[in-house]
Amino acid sequence: MNFRDWATRVTLIFLMLAALILALLVGKARQLPQGAATSTSDTTWRQYPQIQVHSFTSQKNQAVNIIKPPAPKNQAVGKYATTLAFDKYKPRLEIAAVDPSNYGERFAQDVNGIPVNNQPIIVIHETSNSAASAVNFFQTPHTDENVQASYHAIIKLDGTVLYLVPPEKRAFGAANSVFEGTDGAETVQTNPNLPPSVNNFAYHVSLETPPDGRGNNFLKSHSGYTEAQYNSLAWLIAQSQVPEDRITTHKAVDRSNQRVDPLSFDFDKFQQLLNTYRQPTPVYRAQK
Repeated sequence: MNFRDWATRVTLIFLMLAALILALLVGKARQLPQGAATSTSDTTWRQYPQIQVHSFTSQKNQAVNIIKPPAPKNQAVGKYATTLAFDKYKPRLEIAAVDPSNYGERFAQDVNGIPVNNQPIIVIHETSNSAASAVNFFQTPHTDENVQASYHAIIKLDGTVLYLVPPEKRAFGAANSVFEGTDGAETVQTNPNLPPSVNNFAYHVSLETPPDGRGNNFLKSHSGYTEAQYNSLAWLIAQSQVPEDRITTHKAVDRSNQRVDPLSFDFDKFQQLLNTYRQPTPVYRAQK
């Protein structure tokens, strides 16, 4: 084989490899919604509570496929640090898969192509029925976008933390919703067929409703949540870098005038426990 034939063959092989790589990249891009964030390495989603793995159990047996995410970089410069009380509290942990139709990617821009950079918020809900009922709904495929729903986590009556949607993903916890922050109203429209919502920058955690609060959408109150639920909720949120003024409820962000959860929630009690499980770092305290 002369040099010219060899060079021609090498060139053809190179062009074929380049075409294959290009096709793979195009295919990957088409799998993501338009405007969706394509990387979870950004520090923003790490401000949400991260999945913990101590004594990790599934509903049936010990989970063996859970990989702990890498520790956030520059963790020491965060606003908050967990305390010894946090280290001593060990809630039961479970995980349940959610059908992909009921959650999505966090978007880097809205439907108009405008970049979005909202700081994270945490929205507290309640399930309205049992935790098992909520999980069953989230695990059911839904093609109707008006029906799709999920939380990032549920706190069961016994304090079990049930992880559902990874924090870097967008759970469908609040449909028509707005967060009133210190800089004004915050909401993002990611679907032209649906109202804007806080989902793109929210972490949704729900308390399991007590038995006396289930099955009646017109209740004004119920017996409230267990001590274990308050402790586990505070423990979970203590892992975040979300300040107290960006922790809210479904009732507060809802704009459909249909959501009133979480009913009978003692916000003062929750905040006291949260301050027990995390404290501002010395650097952040000095800045304030």
